Amino acid sequence: MRSTYWEQLKRDLEAPIEARGLGTGWFAGFFAILLAFVGLSMVAAMRWPSWFAMPELDAIRQWGGFRSAIHVSLIGAYALALLSLMLRPHKVLGATALALALGATIMGGAAVQPQETQDWGIFFGLDFFVVNMVASGLMFAPIERLFPHRPEQRLFRTEWREDLFYFLLSSMLVQLITFLTLAPSSFVNTHWDWLSGTRAAVSSLPWLVQFALAMMLTDLAQYWFHRLFHRVPFLWGFHAVHHSARSMDWLAGARMHFIEIVLLRGVTSLPLLTLGFLPSVMQAYVGLVYVYSSLVHANLSGDFDRLGKWLVIPRFHHWHHAIEAEGVDKNFAIHFPVIDRIFGTHYLPDGKWPCGYGVPEAVPSGYVAQMKYPFRRKRNT
Repeated sequence: MRSTYWEQLKRDLEAPIEARGLGTGWFAGFFAILLAFVGLSMVAAMRWPSWFAMPELDAIRQWGGFRSAIHVSLIGAYALALLSLMLRPHKVLGATALALALGATIMGGAAVQPQETQDWGIFFGLDFFVVNMVASGLMFAPIERLFPHRPEQRLFRTEWREDLFYFLLSSMLVQLITFLTLAPSSFVNTHWDWLSGTRAAVSSLPWLVQFALAMMLTDLAQYWFHRLFHRVPFLWGFHAVHHSARSMDWLAGARMHFIEIVLLRGVTSLPLLTLGFLPSVMQAYVGLVYVYSSLVHANLSGDFDRLGKWLVIPRFHHWHHAIEAEGVDKNFAIHFPVIDRIFGTHYLPDGKWPCGYGVPEAVPSGYVAQMKYPFRRKRNT
């Protein structure tokens, strides 16, 4: 039976390591698709800003070199797509990149002008995805190659395509996720006037004290939320999706069920948004969490035993994802291991790493199947 285009694209993107060598056209095809998608996303954000752009990123779009960056991305995509088409027996990678780049060019390319549209007040953060991906990728991909815990694990490891899709959707749905996660704190701020004294006291604290307090309070809230998702069978169905990743790297942390993302951010943001912390403290903490989440999942070597007594390090969180029995239901904290020590869930053996990651149950692959999994889990297990 003949393969469909999408099946062939999936097979090519997940080709085994030995089929990705220099001269095969795989890297040219992959980076052509990446550059073409970046260019297409930026063109869409410029052409329909009311639909595909975050208002907070308007300064980046107005930057003088932004259009030049689009132009370079599309030229690079065309060049690499043609190289891939020449080198690979299957042309699907190059053809896909070529189609994306051509679509961006037809829409206006680097010279694109905004098109008047009906502003419904709803947007999809294509520009946020690109900025987030480029920033995170440039930060973590090189250091994972320079200091890997598992040298045999490649950047494009098994399941990377699935986790990248999670990264894309969570970025594009940033407005919806933010709206839903702000609901609990909006209710508290509207109805709990008795917190006004606490808010005044917290806002008067020095900035660094506020930042440290914000880290501790959110970590404490996240600890119990996280532990609850491990102990309640129905909630575990959502969290099992996150734990189903069989490899750990900076991208693996993006694999989270949509409902868990909303609940987690809604609960853990309560201290930040209801106790009077300065906006700059909240913004700095959100930036830290984005980086820290990628860091603790990263494929990075180093035991860091001394630092690990005070701060969560990659090896600490890797044990939380371990397939071994001794790591199950351990290490729930995100910033401070002392919380796990206090509540008896700390596990960090000296110099030892897990042998593998994942869960013993059969969590399906694919975004849609994993979104359905918590609701079908009982009848399947």
